[in-house]
Formats: sequence, C-alpha cells, structure tokens
Amino acid sequence: MAWCSRSSDRISNGVTSREPEPTAHPVVLFDGVCNLCAGAVQFVLRRDRAGRFRFAALQSAAAQQLLATAGVVRPALDSIVLVEPDRTSTRSTAVLRIAMGLRFPWPLAAVLLLVPRPLRDLVYDLVARRRYRWFGQRASCWVPTAATRARFLDRDEPQG
Repeated sequence: MAWCSRSSDRISNGVTSREPEPTAHPVVLFDGVCNLCAGAVQFVLRRDRAGRFRFAALQSAAAQQLLATAGVVRPALDSIVLVEPDRTSTRSTAVLRIAMGLRFPWPLAAVLLLVPRPLRDLVYDLVARRRYRWFGQRASCWVPTAATRARFLDRDEPQG
C-alpha cells in the first residue's frame, strides 16, 4: 500500500522491519494527503537552505518506526509532529519550533511560544479539523523534486 494513500488513515502501534535511516536532523512528520500539509512542507523546503529538516508522511512505515523509537503514542493524522534528537513536539509547538529553524524572519514566530499552549493548540485544532474542507486533499501524495527527495525518510516506500 502506498504511504500516502487515503485508505491508510491510522498509524499502527506495530513496528515495521524497515527502520528509517538514523539521523541527527529534526524530522517533520505530516499528513501525506493533506494539501495544506504538503504546502507547509514545500514552504519549509524553500526556506531551509541549510537542509536541516528531514520529512516523512505520518502514514509511512518510516514515520511509524520513528514515532515508536521516540516513544510517541499514535498521534492523530491532523497533528504535525517534529521529532528532534532531544524532544518531540506536536501541533502548535511543532509548527513554532520548525519556524525557529528557518531563515529570517520566521524565527521571530518564537515569540508566540509565550502564548499558553492550550490557546495556541485551540487555534491549531480549529484549522486542523477543517483543513480538508478548506484546502482539499490528494488522492496521492505530492512528489518532491529529485533535489529534495533525499530529505524524505520514506523515499524508498511506494508512492500512491
């Protein structure tokens, strides 16, 4: 089954035999069929000239393995996850920590970390619940260019 197929709506607790490549890079896990999420990944790719971030669809075996290794219990597909060597962040905190890793002016968004997390996550959840309606979803995943494909942990998995 393709890692981004619409029929793959849950992340299993099972650990697959294929392990993602070890990386000291932060990894962004995203909903592979969400247009908003694919657009966010493209946004990060364009602004991360140092190539700091790696990526994987939440539906992929690579993401499942990475989450299991990090001790994260099945995040919902409407949550972006940032797995760093020393921490794992979800929802609004993940978005803001990703912004901190981009070129200027995006690190200035870190000031929003002063807003209490429940309030930030309330806004995040509002958008997440409506993202398919507002931005649509794909029958198959956006395919990165050859130049950026190496930054995806799930690059060897079948594409739908």
